[in-house]
Amino acid sequence: MLSSDGMFVFFVVNERSMKRIKRATVIGAGTMGLGVAECFALADLDVVIVDETPERSRQASAALLERVRGQVEADLLPERALDAARKVSTADGIATAAASADLVFEAVPERIEVKSAVLAECAAQAPAEAIIATNTSSLPIDDLAEFVQRKDRFLGMHWFNPPEWTPGVELIPSAFTDPRVVDAARAFLLALGKRPATVSSGPGFVANRIQLALFREALACVEAGLATPREVDEVVRSCFGFRLPFYGPFQIADMAGLDVYANIFSVLRDGLGEEWATPHALEEIVAKGNHGSKSLAGFYGYSEDEREQLLIERDKRYAALARLLAEFPSEAR
Repeated sequence: MLSSDGMFVFFVVNERSMKRIKRATVIGAGTMGLGVAECFALADLDVVIVDETPERSRQASAALLERVRGQVEADLLPERALDAARKVSTADGIATAAASADLVFEAVPERIEVKSAVLAECAAQAPAEAIIATNTSSLPIDDLAEFVQRKDRFLGMHWFNPPEWTPGVELIPSAFTDPRVVDAARAFLLALGKRPATVSSGPGFVANRIQLALFREALACVEAGLATPREVDEVVRSCFGFRLPFYGPFQIADMAGLDVYANIFSVLRDGLGEEWATPHALEEIVAKGNHGSKSLAGFYGYSEDEREQLLIERDKRYAALARLLAEFPSEAR
């Protein structure tokens, strides 16, 4: 939420009251940790960075300042962003950094033996009401929760690279996470300008499961001799990928026609095998005559006005993106 002086105010929920999030500790100063620390600093939080050693923590602070300076010079950020970066401090260890944190964000390497030790120390040193978040792209959140005292205040907060620009963040509660903590984390991310989505803990969560499925099939197309990596990238970038900044796969399918999708699956099944058979959920929807936006029902429901507005907005968005891409053509060609 926005305070009277124009600065963002963030809240964390505990059992008794609402408390401002003013202090954030970032554990791990790699690419993701630095980018997240930058986002926190630009939102006027008090940010502390901790890396493996005090020396590496100080180097990380200097690297963050250089990172922001480069973005300012590229006209990506205003000059005042440098002041925010200069305020980021370091600590000699987790105990000092976490002791007064309202939010502890762990971003150490993706190895459970490393994360377990760090999370255990974070939980032992942080205030009882502090949120503790792990940035993991694949490790089971319930497993990581076992290393945290007061599991109710722990959750996954999966950012994407580069974190300072990519809007999406997966929020992954464990079986023990208090729903109020999820709500507080979601509100916090929205105030940062991010687009959080709450998902369950499963292999790869949602984003990487879909992303790796795309990569698997892209590689299969190359191995089958259908196209080179360069041509596959162009197909993805300029065809269906062109839609993805604005719409997800379900709404894209609704606009394309679910009956059309079912027919394509039939061709794929005949050519590639039974694993490409039409998904049962899609068959059921199509059998009911729900073919997407053209029939006013698919994965979403539409009124006549909503359908017309959807198509008008789609065309406006695609036209704007086409102009942007013309200004910044792909180097792949």
